[in-house]
Amino acid sequence: MISAVRPAGPAGAAPGRPSWPIRSGTVPALADGFSARLETAPGLPAALPAGAAVALVPDRAPAPVPGPVVAPDAQDWLRSSGKTQLAAAFAQSLWQSGGIDLLVWIEATSRASVLSGYAAATAAVTGRDQASSCESVAAQFLSWLGETSRSWMVVLDDLVGPANLDGLWPAGPAGRVLVTSADAAAVPSGMRVMPVGPFSLREAINYLNGRMSADPDKRHGAIELAQDLDFEPVALAQASAVIANSPLSCREYRAHFVRRREQLAESSGARPSAAAVTWTFSFGRADQLAGGSAQLLLAMAALLDGHGIPQTVLVAPAAGDFLAGGVVVPASSERALAALAALEQAGLLTVEPVTEPPTVRISSVLQAALRAAMREGMPDQAASSVANALLQAWPERELPGWPASGLRSCVATLRRITGDLLWDGGCHPLLMRAGDSLDRARLTKPAVDHWRDLATTSSRVLGGGHPDTMLAGQRLADAYLAAGRADDAIPWFQWLLDSLTRKLGPDHRDVIEARCRLGHALVAALQLPAAIAVLESAVPQFEQACGPGHASTLGARDELAAAYLAAGQYSDAITLYRRTLADRERAQGARHPQTMTTRHGLADSYLAGGRAKEAVAAYKRVVADRERVLGPDHLDTLTARNDLGAAYQKTGKTAAAELACELAWAGLERVLGPRHPDTLRSRARLAQVYRRLGRYGDARVLLRDTVGRLERALPDGDPLITELRQSLADIGEE
Repeated sequence: MISAVRPAGPAGAAPGRPSWPIRSGTVPALADGFSARLETAPGLPAALPAGAAVALVPDRAPAPVPGPVVAPDAQDWLRSSGKTQLAAAFAQSLWQSGGIDLLVWIEATSRASVLSGYAAATAAVTGRDQASSCESVAAQFLSWLGETSRSWMVVLDDLVGPANLDGLWPAGPAGRVLVTSADAAAVPSGMRVMPVGPFSLREAINYLNGRMSADPDKRHGAIELAQDLDFEPVALAQASAVIANSPLSCREYRAHFVRRREQLAESSGARPSAAAVTWTFSFGRADQLAGGSAQLLLAMAALLDGHGIPQTVLVAPAAGDFLAGGVVVPASSERALAALAALEQAGLLTVEPVTEPPTVRISSVLQAALRAAMREGMPDQAASSVANALLQAWPERELPGWPASGLRSCVATLRRITGDLLWDGGCHPLLMRAGDSLDRARLTKPAVDHWRDLATTSSRVLGGGHPDTMLAGQRLADAYLAAGRADDAIPWFQWLLDSLTRKLGPDHRDVIEARCRLGHALVAALQLPAAIAVLESAVPQFEQACGPGHASTLGARDELAAAYLAAGQYSDAITLYRRTLADRERAQGARHPQTMTTRHGLADSYLAGGRAKEAVAAYKRVVADRERVLGPDHLDTLTARNDLGAAYQKTGKTAAAELACELAWAGLERVLGPRHPDTLRSRARLAQVYRRLGRYGDARVLLRDTVGRLERALPDGDPLITELRQSLADIGEE
């Protein structure tokens, strides 16, 4: 297995120096007795040179099934043809041979998983922790892949649909892209598709013989067993696991298999695939090894994302209680670990200990079969225990990557399978915790989708006035704002304000805070007259409810001052910022973070209002204070230095402006990287300074390169790109 775990550093901290070669993500371990499949597997080394992209898919298309799918059919089992194992073997071979400088393995089962994978890879490659949304980080990473000369490979495992990778496809002359998918329709048109089917007879016999190497006598009947199993990789793996860990030989197992298959065919009227039979023997063997605990643990695993379940979930106290039938017993984690070991011996799942915590993997087709076979009431009982176990397993200090990414994926799977089961008596706290995790990871679009689903479901199940509904609505509004969708956030903030006003009255503090949040969103949406009206109402209410020097009052004043600044009411903004700054210095001190932020707002107001000299003095103070408190490479420090350069330029001090802008650009490039939009904006400002200095050649080169990079990092038609294109055209005429 190949894995990389990188701890997070403080926001805005100086970057580390990455050590090449680099790997990101976790490559699944190769199965016991792994077969390279020289006869039936595609020749990936020849098919996947640098600059190429290949998709491994089943050799048989899934049969369309009308209506809801209750249980996996033969076609579903045949999708599990060993694609991921082949991809893992090829990735390991390239890595171990030194054939690539960067290996990135990503579970492509959801867009959030893909974005998380790109963010982790970016952190590993740059030595920097992300300081913007995952969408922005992904755009920068893909831009780097397209330009770098370092050899790389990105594996997108189990792609379920092209929408998960809309705008996120990696490409570049130095890279390889390998996709696995259970459905060829999920692969975009134009990509080379390579089908993977069953083993050949020779491969199947070699595989079975390898698994029976400890007891050669068990190999008797291997040829006949392989033929009856139709050479299916999953069936061979499950059958060999049971034979290797039981008294049975291949011949004895085959006799049981033939009878069971005939029974199932007779009851269903159709011949089941081999794997649809072999899993039932594995299930029985696990029960022999660990009793009912194995079956119950398997029921829990069937409700989670089988691509990666943190082991801590399945050994959490809630899982132990479920295994004990709801009775709290000592050593419940030992019981769960014994059940996991039994399930692994029976070939139903794998436990990979390289990650921390270990990763549990189980086939999605097997999960569907398990859910279909559960007795009535079992899914409901298991769902509650699984939700509690996920919550208990969630770490207090959440680091980027594993296990948070796995926990989020497991929650998404649980929600999809269980419907409204987690809403009995209110929203289960797990759903809120998952949303918090998406917010912290800056997965802005997935966070919007999550909170919107919670708000809609809560309103339908609990009613619009329920506290959980109002909390979900507030978090949705915040998520829209974080995603840069202020226009979408405003109706939710307004709804929250109206709901709280009806419930608590217009003068309640929660209502005033909701009014202030609405004003903030209106400013972000540039609905400035409405924002000013709302905030001018909120500020005196805060002063009356909390006092003129209270932190909430000062925050409301800053919001109103920012609205004045955005609306061009510079005198009003300056007056209010000055008043708030004086109050903050008395109450919080001159170097408190909020004091420095207010001073920065005052400097912005001075500069916008044409008072450049006063702006320079204020910016210099902000830079000095932030450098002393936060450090020279903190993002707030670098932003202030960049603004100081603009103020110097307005006063005609172009040499000082050049120095400040060059320092800011260099710092932003160190912290955020050369492709980050904020870095590129800083480069654009420096180009304008060069132009003022008469350095037209330097300005032209810098602007041309900046425009090109911005076109890859920002949406088409972004105002900054338009402005810089015009500047470039103007320089060409000078």
